[in-house]
Amino acid sequence: MEKLKGPGIPTVATCGWRALLLPQLNRQSLYVYGSEVAVEKECIKQLQSGIFVIHPFSLMRSYYIMAMMAITFLNLIGIPMEIAFLDATSGLAWEGFNVFSDTLFLIDVALNFRMGFIVEDSEEAVLDIKRIRLNYLRTWFIPDVIAAFPIGYILLFAGLHYHNDDNPSKTNKVMRILMFVRIISLIRLARVSRLVRFFNEVEKVSNANLEVVRLFFRVLSLFMMIFLMCHWNGCIQYFVPMLEEFPTDCWVRRGNLMNATVIEKYSWGVFRALSQMIALSYGSEDAPTNYIELWIVMVSMVSGCLMYTVLVANATAMIVNVDPASKEYKSKMSHLEHYMTFMKLPPELQLRITTYYQARYGGKWFDEKDIMDTVSSALKEQILTVMCSKLLRKVPMFHSLDESFIRAVLCKLEYEVFQAADVVVWEGVPGNRMYFIEHGQVLMESDSYEKELCDGDYFAETCMLTKGKHLATVTSLTDCQCFTLSHANLQKALEGFPDLKKDFDKLALLSTDCGSVFA
Repeated sequence: MEKLKGPGIPTVATCGWRALLLPQLNRQSLYVYGSEVAVEKECIKQLQSGIFVIHPFSLMRSYYIMAMMAITFLNLIGIPMEIAFLDATSGLAWEGFNVFSDTLFLIDVALNFRMGFIVEDSEEAVLDIKRIRLNYLRTWFIPDVIAAFPIGYILLFAGLHYHNDDNPSKTNKVMRILMFVRIISLIRLARVSRLVRFFNEVEKVSNANLEVVRLFFRVLSLFMMIFLMCHWNGCIQYFVPMLEEFPTDCWVRRGNLMNATVIEKYSWGVFRALSQMIALSYGSEDAPTNYIELWIVMVSMVSGCLMYTVLVANATAMIVNVDPASKEYKSKMSHLEHYMTFMKLPPELQLRITTYYQARYGGKWFDEKDIMDTVSSALKEQILTVMCSKLLRKVPMFHSLDESFIRAVLCKLEYEVFQAADVVVWEGVPGNRMYFIEHGQVLMESDSYEKELCDGDYFAETCMLTKGKHLATVTSLTDCQCFTLSHANLQKALEGFPDLKKDFDKLALLSTDCGSVFA
C-alpha cells in the first residue's frame, strides 16, 4: 500500500482541538485497522466528515475515561459518607462538589450519544451517529440517567431554603424533605456500574502492551471494589440507627458516639463492618439487639463471604495467568527431573543438565523454532540481523558480500549454548559447521598453540567450507552462547547466488590446500 502524502497522523498543532477526537496510534488501533496508513486514512475520513464524534481510540477518550473514573470513585466514597454522617450543614465545598458531579454525569449522558464504540465480535470502530444512539439507548442509557439524577441541585436548593426560613413548622418539613432526598440520593450509587465499565475500557484505550500493566489494572480494580464494599458497609452500620433516631439499645448510643466526630463515627462503623464481614472478634457481648441490626449483621456476613470468594477467585486466576513462560519452564524441568531419576543418571550429570537448561532458557520456556516459523520472513530477518549481523561481518569471507546474501545466511544460523568445561569440538574429528561466539569465552588449543576467544570471535570456518577435520580442540571456559552455520545451510543460502557459489568453492579448495589456524 502506498503511503499517504501529508504530515501523517494529525496532531493538535495541525488540526487544532479536533485532533483530540481522532484515533491515535496504539496497539488497539493498529490491531483494528492493520497499519499506520490505515489509521491515517481513518483520521482523514473523520476530518472530512465534519461530524462531531469522539473516536474510541482518540486522545480525548483516553483522558475522559481516566477523569471520569477518578470522579466516579470519589462519588462512590463521598455519597455514602454524606448520607450517613453529614447533616444538613455539610458545607459549601461538598455541596459544590455534588453539583459539579451531577453536572458532569449529565454531560456524560449527552456525550455518550457522540461516543464511538467498538464491536467486540468484528473488532470494528462504529462512528455512525444513528448506530451510536441506538446502541446507547439499548444498553446503558437508562442506568446512566438514573445514576445521573441531579440530587445535588435538590439538596442545594432545599438547604438554602432551610437556612433562610425561620418558621419552625416549615423548618421541620424541610428537614423531613432533606432526609427523604438523602435516602433517594442512594440511587447515585448506581454509578458503580460506570466505574466497572471505565475499568474495562482503560485497557482498551491504553497503549500498554505489557502483562504487568494489565495485571496492575486488574489488581487495582479488584481492591477498589473491595474497598468500596467495606466503605459502604461501614456507612450503613451508622445510617440505619440514624434512621431509627438512635434507639437506646443501638451500638451508637451504647458506644456514646452521638456527639463524636465524623472520623470517629466512621472508624467505628468500618470496624464493625469488617468484624462482621470476616467473622472476627464478634461475640455475644456485641450481639444484635433488634431484628434490624440482626439483618444488617447477616447481610454483612454474606457480603464478607462473597468478598472473600471473589478475592480468592481473582487471585487464583491472576496467579494462574501471570508469567506462563515461567510455569511452562518449571513443568518442563519437573519432567526432566523425573526422566533423569528414572534413567539413574549420576548426580554430577543431572546438575550439568539442569544448569544447561537454566543457561539456555533463563527460567522462561519458549520454542524458538516455533516462534521463528510463525513470524513473517521480514521480521525473522530483522530479528536475526539485530542478533547476528555484526558477528557475521567480522568474518573476512563475508566482509564485502551482497546484503541480500548476508540476509539469506542469517536465516540459516542456528543457536546453541555450551556450559563451562564443555568440549565444543575435538581436534582431528571431522566437522561441518562454523561457530560465532555471541557471549562467553572458549580456549582453542592444539599441540603447537593455545588461544582464547571471546565475544564476537569465530572458529571452524574451514570445516564449514570443506567438511574437513578440526585442527584444534575448543573448550568453553564459561557459559557460551553461540550461533552456528553448517555446510549444508551455507549451500542452501548459495543456491540463489551462483557467482558467489563459485567464489566459495574456490575458497574451499584454497583452505583444503593451506589449512587454517582457526579450523
